Amino acid sequence: MQKRDTDKFLHVYKNVGRRIAFFRNLRGMSQEELAAKVDISASHLSKIEAPNIDVNFSFNTLLLLAEGLGIDVTALFAPIKTISIEFDENSNINIDR
Repeated sequence: MQKRDTDKFLHVYKNVGRRIAFFRNLRGMSQEELAAKVDISASHLSKIEAPNIDVNFSFNTLLLLAEGLGIDVTALFAPIKTISIEFDENSNINIDR
């Protein structure tokens, strides 16, 4: 993929990274805890969440992070202000849009 192609979707990566940070903080998890849970480095997660993101990440990583957060991967693409969040008896996050 050429650099200009990744720049084309940079805003999507930034929004997804912000949502990962949002749900991680909602869970009360540190970057180190989530990274260890999904077997990526804390440094890589930090770059994914950074507002000035300079790294792209695989769909597999995205699925692992969603699973580690106990959310459906689609929640990482929905605007946060339109999400209604509830926790079930297993502390999983249930999201209504």
